[in-house]
Amino acid sequence: MSAWLGVEASATGRRWVGLDPAQDRIAQAIAQTGLPHPLARHLARRGVLPEDAAAFLAPRLRDLLPDPLGLRDMGVAAARFLRAVESRERIAIFADYDVDGGASAALLVWWLRLQGQTATIYVPDRIDEGYGPNAPAIARLAYDHDLIICVDCGTLSHEALAAADGTDVIVLDHHLGAETLPPALAVVNPNRVDEDGALGHLCAAAVVFLFLVEVNRLLRAKGDPGPDLMAMLDLVALATVADVAPLVGVNRALVQQGLKVMRGRHRPGLRALAEVARMDAPPSAYHLGFLLGPRINAGGRVGAADLGARLLASDDASEAAALAERLDALNTERRAIEARVTDDARAQAEARVEGGAALAWAAGEGWHPGVVGIVASRLKEAFNRPAIVIGLREDGVGQGSARSVAGVDIGAAIQRLAAESLLIKGGGHRMAAGLTVEAEKLEEAMARLDALLARQGAGTSGPRDLRVDGTLMPSAATEELCRQLDEAGPFGQGASAPRFAFPDLRAVHLRPVGEGHLKVTLSDGGAKRLDAIAFRAETSGVSAAFERASGAPLHIAGRIEINRWQGRETVQLRIEDVAASASE
Repeated sequence: MSAWLGVEASATGRRWVGLDPAQDRIAQAIAQTGLPHPLARHLARRGVLPEDAAAFLAPRLRDLLPDPLGLRDMGVAAARFLRAVESRERIAIFADYDVDGGASAALLVWWLRLQGQTATIYVPDRIDEGYGPNAPAIARLAYDHDLIICVDCGTLSHEALAAADGTDVIVLDHHLGAETLPPALAVVNPNRVDEDGALGHLCAAAVVFLFLVEVNRLLRAKGDPGPDLMAMLDLVALATVADVAPLVGVNRALVQQGLKVMRGRHRPGLRALAEVARMDAPPSAYHLGFLLGPRINAGGRVGAADLGARLLASDDASEAAALAERLDALNTERRAIEARVTDDARAQAEARVEGGAALAWAAGEGWHPGVVGIVASRLKEAFNRPAIVIGLREDGVGQGSARSVAGVDIGAAIQRLAAESLLIKGGGHRMAAGLTVEAEKLEEAMARLDALLARQGAGTSGPRDLRVDGTLMPSAATEELCRQLDEAGPFGQGASAPRFAFPDLRAVHLRPVGEGHLKVTLSDGGAKRLDAIAFRAETSGVSAAFERASGAPLHIAGRIEINRWQGRETVQLRIEDVAASASE
């Protein structure tokens, strides 16, 4: 298939490709149902058939929500939890320190609160305790509680959960499991080795939501309707997006419905966080992933680990406002730390990739463990291959985070290294994982991991092709079209936003903004101009491409969106790539 607009190598080194002939025919058939051609082309690229287009644009959760009892141990877990509630037992929730863990804990707290009960939330410190349950913390919780629920963690915590010493433990998780399960009453996890993997794309909060669906079903059998779970979907949506779960199937419906709930701004924590983030537009997946999520994560990264969970669980507006302000300040601190680590990590990873490595990895003394995951994501995007960033402590131990690309299972590979004793511990899921390694074994472990990932195809390709849905002119980029395209959302992992190429545009105004970003005004010579922004333009090569063009026409690829500023709404192009125009 020929390159779109003839672009074989763009400013970011990518080849632009459009719909293949079969997709083009499907797009034409979808358009004949009355949908706009740009939307029809996007749906065709997503694999939507003409007869399914209407249902795709309006997914119904009741049609897509799986039966909770399809997950192993679900019945046992729900029955034990309900018995604890009815007997007013003391319940503790052990949660991971990220958004998914915090949202999962908050779901349980809100459900219990609506039933007139409370629970203890325990979130481990990232530096002092590390990820997941640890024996001392579990032992303390077991001493004071009758039931412990581990959310977004626990599947691999055999030794730690053994410390519960007779207190029942329920695990509600989604991380990859091992051949054996930990000593818990129930382990509900779609990624257990004895599950079929059909629900493996769920985040932990979605697993907790299914758990509460089953608990409510048991309540209804007793004549109690239970709390309104639909009103809690804002928390599920937040966790799904922030944990980079693919927005397909039931995940897409959960996020779409959750965004509708979030527009009501009834949850004090999310309302307060939206205010400090100056989020004045209706919430979207972008806001969840790039404005709210990072602030909630900031507590676990560089501050008090339980701040995010406390914010999401808070029912007090004043408390929520104070927590949101603190998280916002910590997020600013996190960004400064991240910037310092990113520069050093990128230089290390670049040298290894140029040397033929399938894995982009970097390690440094004193690198804050709270930012290594974010930096790993940066490296993954920059080099289009799995990436690991490790912070080395004074005691000779490194804590790291890994991020992967489509088709490469980083979690399974890291678990294998742990089984081979090259790591102290490690685990996660297909796209993200964590690890702890002795500094003296670091080089050997990374070499072994590089070999394992190379077998999966990592590092065999250069920059990804840039897939475009079609061509637009500035006059077609209207607010109405933006709203029509948004019907195919939400967009995120596994569901990329509609992307269009705008041919032969000239930059009539360029202005650097923020930290390496670029504001641009574009024109095709007609009456309408198109405002645009390119994020991280300096590091992506986009800024350099505009400078080289020096006013000459360029092909521009990106996503159109409605930009809201001071009460005004205008169309803006979010630039993802640029390429030289053959007409010049």
